[in-house]
Amino acid sequence: MTAALLGSFISAMATVLGAVPLLFVRSLSEKWKDILIAFTAGIMVSASTFGLLPQSLNESGLLPLTIGLIVGVVILDLLEKNIPHIDIEQKRGISSFDSKSLLVMFALFIHNIPEGLSTGFSYASVNEGLGPMVAIAIGAQNMPEGLVLAVFLTQSKVSKLKLMLIVTATGLMEVVSAVVGYFTASYIQSLIGFGLAFASGAMLFIVYKELIPESHSHGYERPATYSFIIGLLIMIYISYFFS
Repeated sequence: MTAALLGSFISAMATVLGAVPLLFVRSLSEKWKDILIAFTAGIMVSASTFGLLPQSLNESGLLPLTIGLIVGVVILDLLEKNIPHIDIEQKRGISSFDSKSLLVMFALFIHNIPEGLSTGFSYASVNEGLGPMVAIAIGAQNMPEGLVLAVFLTQSKVSKLKLMLIVTATGLMEVVSAVVGYFTASYIQSLIGFGLAFASGAMLFIVYKELIPESHSHGYERPATYSFIIGLLIMIYISYFFS
C-alpha cells in the first residue's frame, strides 16, 4: 500500500513538474510541444503493449483482458464526448478566472480518475515491477498535461501561486483514485486482470485519439515520430529493468 501511495503521488506530482516552466516563461514553441507529446505517446504505448496487456493475460486470461480493454476505451470515449476539452488556441480571449475556467478544472479532475485507477490496479498486481512502470508512464503523460493546463491558466490571468495550487489539486485526484483502485483490486483479486486491461485501453485511447493527432497538427510530424520511438524504447528499457 505504501508503494502504491508513493508511486501515485510521484506520478500525480509530474503534473506540477510540467507546469513549472510556465513560472519562468509564458509560452513554449509548437515544435517542442509536439515533441514532448509524441514522446509521452511512445511511453504510454510501450507501457500498455509490453507491460499491462501481457500481465493482464497472465493474471486473468483472455476474456477479462478483452472486456477490460473495451471498457477502458468506451469510458474514455464517453468522457471525451461529454466533458469539455481544453483547446488553448480557442481560449486566448479569456481575461479572468471565471465559471468557464472552473468547468475546465472539473473536466481535468474527472479525466485524472482513470489514470489514478490504472496506477492502483498495477500496484495490486503480483508483478512488483508493473506498478512503478505504469506510474512512470502516467507521470510522463501528466507532464505535458500540466504544461497545457499552466498555459491555459496563464492566459486566463491566474496568479502563479493560484496556478500551482490548481495544478497540484488536479494531480492529487489521481492519488485518491489510485487508492480506490488498489484496495478494490486487492480485495477482489479477479478484478486485477480486468483493471490492468482497463488501464491499457484508457492509455491507448488517449494516445490514438489525443496525443498522436495533436503531435502531428503543426507540421512537425518527423521530429514527433522520432520522439515517439525514443519514448517507446525508453519505456521498454524501464520495463526490462523493473521486470
